[in-house]
Amino acid sequence: QETLFPYIKDNVKEYLRTHWEEEECQQDVGLLRKQAQEDSSLDGAVPIPLESGSGEEELERVIQAVVDNVHWQMSLDRKTTALKQLQGHMWRAAYATGHVKGEIFEDVVPAIRKWREAGMKVYIYSSGSIEAQKLLFGYSTEGDILELFDGHFDNKIGPKVESESYRRIAASIGCATNNILFLTDVPREANAAEEADTHVAVVIRPGNAGLTDDEKSYYSLISSFTELFLPSST
Repeated sequence: QETLFPYIKDNVKEYLRTHWEEEECQQDVGLLRKQAQEDSSLDGAVPIPLESGSGEEELERVIQAVVDNVHWQMSLDRKTTALKQLQGHMWRAAYATGHVKGEIFEDVVPAIRKWREAGMKVYIYSSGSIEAQKLLFGYSTEGDILELFDGHFDNKIGPKVESESYRRIAASIGCATNNILFLTDVPREANAAEEADTHVAVVIRPGNAGLTDDEKSYYSLISSFTELFLPSST
């Protein structure tokens, strides 16, 4: 929240100017333009005009429209594929150049290694794209830790606030939902996972949103992975 998303807002114009002629960037802009057409009836929606190839001034106007559209979508916390794709490509460039690194709490890697040694499998499920996840863990403060994960899921399997998503994940990894423990800091996600008969622990970390008294008394709470004592896989 404090690093990756502000990075997009602060650098999207410069990124578009630098990469505009590249096929990948043009595909990103095409997706955003299509999304803008779908959003045209929404309050405050920002259209993205087509280029007619008539010089620098027009190019700047189109780029500014893309920037304004990205800022508008982000202000509403949209999770559109078009926005996520551009963000993923921008983050890839930022990680590769060392401008940003994924910050990993110090208890995480030792705990995951222990779980894996006990025969458990560890998966990531995030509203961030799979590509964005792999960047975060591939360029982390603990180095490249992608080998610790057995797979990744994002919004393509379904939203994290819908119970059906957790059933799909369970089916995908060939596991009953009640053999899965889901860790999250968002009560709505915890609720959806519970509805699918998945075990849940809510993680309290610095910077996370606060919980209500009811949520604190209802959910199993942890502040470190060392507090989890999991049965070995059989």
